[in-house]
Amino acid sequence: MASGELIIRPARRDDVPALVRLLADDQLGSTREVVSDPPAAAYYAAFDEIAADANNVILVATEGDVVLGALQLTFTPSLSYMGGWRATVESVRTEATRRGQGIGSALMRAAIERARQKGCVLMQLTTHGSRVAAHRFYEKLGFKGEHLGMKLKLRTD
Repeated sequence: MASGELIIRPARRDDVPALVRLLADDQLGSTREVVSDPPAAAYYAAFDEIAADANNVILVATEGDVVLGALQLTFTPSLSYMGGWRATVESVRTEATRRGQGIGSALMRAAIERARQKGCVLMQLTTHGSRVAAHRFYEKLGFKGEHLGMKLKLRTD
């Protein structure tokens, strides 16, 4: 870890530019995200929807005012597991120059703790098949590749 103290907190609206940069600074994200100053209104609209939903949160890892990592955590009620809640993690990103320094692990541990506090029976995520390093990262945190994730693209733009 660098010299500053790492803080994990819910994202704020003024974090949106940094969040978009993190999402775009990735092999897959670079093909679907658009970095601009200011960010496109669609990013702010999405952030506002997430922030207004009590079952959604974007967590950020910061040192001072610098956002170094982020993830989205969503809680879903389910009939399965006798009405148990599930936690889903999406869009886990760490600043490229700071990978391997424990930032992603700290974010994931914070998400796991929030899921436990919510009473979730399990946490799930999907990760692209090409992200072998990410697979190892999640396995070190205790995740197991027991299920096959499938997606259907509903938009091609």
